[in-house]
Amino acid sequence: MRKLLLFSFVILVGIIFLARLFYLQVYSNTANSIYNDNAIRKVFHYPKRGYVYDRNGILLVANQPSYDVMVIPREVEPLDTLEFCSLLKINKTQFLKYYKRAKHYSTRLSSPFLRHLSKEDYAYLSEKMRKFKGFYIQKRSLRDYQTTIGANVLGYIAEANQKEIKANDYYKMGDLIGKQGIEKSYEKQLRGIKGVKFIQKDRLNRDIGSYKDGTLDITPIAGKDITITIDSKLQAYGEYLMQNKIGGIVALEPSSGEILSLVSAPSYNPNLMVGRARSRNYTQLSKDSIHLPLIDKSLLRMHEPGSPFKALVALAALQEGVIDLNSSIYCNHGYTYGKKKRRMGCHCGGGRRILNTGISESCNAYFANAYKRTIDKYENATIGMDVWSSHIKSFGLGNYLGYDLSIGKKGNIPNGAYYDKWYPDFRWGATTVLSNAIGQGEILVTPIQLANITAAIANRGHYYTPHIIKDIKGDTIPSRFKTKHHTSIEKRHFEPVIQGLYDVYNRGTAKFLKIPGIDICGKTGTAENFLSINGTRKQYTDHSIFIAFAPKENPKIAIAVLVENGYYGSRFAGKIASLMIEYYLKGSISRTDLERWILEHTLEHEYIKPYSDAPFKINAQTELMRVDTYLKLQEQQQIINENP
Repeated sequence: MRKLLLFSFVILVGIIFLARLFYLQVYSNTANSIYNDNAIRKVFHYPKRGYVYDRNGILLVANQPSYDVMVIPREVEPLDTLEFCSLLKINKTQFLKYYKRAKHYSTRLSSPFLRHLSKEDYAYLSEKMRKFKGFYIQKRSLRDYQTTIGANVLGYIAEANQKEIKANDYYKMGDLIGKQGIEKSYEKQLRGIKGVKFIQKDRLNRDIGSYKDGTLDITPIAGKDITITIDSKLQAYGEYLMQNKIGGIVALEPSSGEILSLVSAPSYNPNLMVGRARSRNYTQLSKDSIHLPLIDKSLLRMHEPGSPFKALVALAALQEGVIDLNSSIYCNHGYTYGKKKRRMGCHCGGGRRILNTGISESCNAYFANAYKRTIDKYENATIGMDVWSSHIKSFGLGNYLGYDLSIGKKGNIPNGAYYDKWYPDFRWGATTVLSNAIGQGEILVTPIQLANITAAIANRGHYYTPHIIKDIKGDTIPSRFKTKHHTSIEKRHFEPVIQGLYDVYNRGTAKFLKIPGIDICGKTGTAENFLSINGTRKQYTDHSIFIAFAPKENPKIAIAVLVENGYYGSRFAGKIASLMIEYYLKGSISRTDLERWILEHTLEHEYIKPYSDAPFKINAQTELMRVDTYLKLQEQQQIINENP
C-alpha cells in the first residue's frame, strides 16, 4: 500500500510537470508572455500625437521629431567612456548619474539614458552607436507649439512619474504624458496607442531578427486630432490687453457653453515646456512668487465677486416675491441696520432706488434690503439662508462646474448650517451676514464661475457646462456638454434684471465704456483685497471685476474679467471686457481710446507694494521673464495685425 502511494505520488508530480510544460510551450507562448522574455528585445514605436486646432481651424499644436538614447544596463559592455561622453556632449559625472538611474529602474529593461537629441546629433550618432553595446537610439515626437499664446489652455507633456506609471500600466519609464491643460484632459485621445516590435536574440545576446517574423508586432495607432473651442485671435488679444497685469479672463458662448477665451495673466510661451530645457524653464517659472505664471488665475483664483453678485441677489428676491420692479428704498449714502445701528456704506450717490436703478447705479442699500427681506421671509434665519443659498447654487456656484479642464476650485456659497456652526452661541440673522448681499463676506467665486452665471443670465435662466472640446476626429464629445442646466429662477424674472444690466452701460456705472453699435449688458464690481505678509494681515488695493454679455438679444458672448489690484470695476476690468466683446463681435476695435489706456497703464507697482516692507528686489529671473513676456506679446500683436 505504501509503495502504491509513493508510485501514485511520482506519477501525479510527473503529470503536473508535463501539464505545466505543455501550457508554457503551447498556450503561454503569446504576446503577453514575451514582454517578460529575456531572449526577446522589445522596441517601442511611439505614435504621432494628435494635432490641436482652434475653433476656426487654426493649427495650434503639432509635433516635431525627437530622439532618445536608450540603455539596457545588463547588455552594456566595457566602452570608451570618454568618447561616448564626447559624442553625447556630457561629462563623466553625468554619465554615471544617468547610468545609475537606469540601473536602479531595471537592469534588463530599457529606459531613457539621455533624452531629446537634435536631428543633427541623431544623424551623427546613429552611425557610431553600434560601437556601444546596450545603447540604442529611439525615435519619438515632441510637441511643436505653433503659437505663443494659451499656455494655460494647451498645457504641456512631460515624462510620466512613478505615481502615473503605477496608476496606468500603459506607461513605462520615459513615456510622455499630458500634465496640464488639454494635453492632460484629453491625453487618452491625443496620445494614440504605441506599437511594439519584438526582436529575437541568440544565446550570446545578439539580435538575430524579428521574433516569429513579426507576426506578434503591434503597429502604433496615431492619436486623434482635436478641435478646441478657443478662438485663438480673441485669446491673443486678451493676453495682449493683460500685459503688466495679474488676473484672468473667461469668455463663453452662452448658447453652447463653449469657452471662447481662457486667459491667465501673466502667461508664458508654451514652447518653454518642450525639450531638454523644459525642467529648467519650469523651475524658473515656479520661482516667480509674485506673478505665479504657472497658476491658472481663470480657474484657480477665488475672490469675493463684489457687485456683479447683486444680480443674483435680485433674482433670488424676485423669485421669493419679497420685491417687485417698483419696490423702492431710500439710500442715504448707505444702509443702517441692527440694534447697534451699524452702517454699510454706498457710493451710488443716494436717493430713491428701485430695481433698475439699484442695478445700474450699484446701490448697496437696495440689495442689502432685498437680501434681508429674502432671509426674513422664513421663520428663522437658518431656513431662509438655506432657501437663498439653494437659489444661488442653481447658477453653478459653490461647486465644481464639471468642465473638462483638470483643475478648479469650488468657491463658497454658505447655507444655514454654515452659519449655525460659525455662530453657535447666539441667534444670528440676516443682518449678521449682510455683507453677502453685495458679494462680500463668505462668498467666493472663480472667474469661470462668474462667466458661467453671466451666461445663465444672458440665457434667461439656463446654462451649459463650460467646456473646451469642440470636436474629436473620429469620436464624439461627451453628452454632458450638451445638457441644459436650469436655474431655480423663473424665466420672467430675468428681463427686468437684464434691463438693469443694460442700463449699467446706458446711464450707470459703465456708461463711458459703451461700444458703438453693440447692446452690452454688464456689471461693475470691486472686491476687497487682503494679504498676509510676515504674519500680518493687511488690506491692499481692491481687485477690479466686470461681467458682461452681448448682444442683449440672442447673446453671442458672455465674459468675466478679474484684474487683481485693479481698483474699481470699470477702471481696468470694464475696459478690457468691452474691448474683448467688440473684438469678438466685430473683428476690430473702434474704442481705440480704451485700448490705448489699457496698454499704457501697468499695475506692476501694485504687485510689488506688499513686499515693500520686507527685503525684496527684482531678481534676474524676473527680468528674464519680463523679456520673454515682452517678446511673446510682440508676437501676439503681430498675429492680431496680420489677421484683423
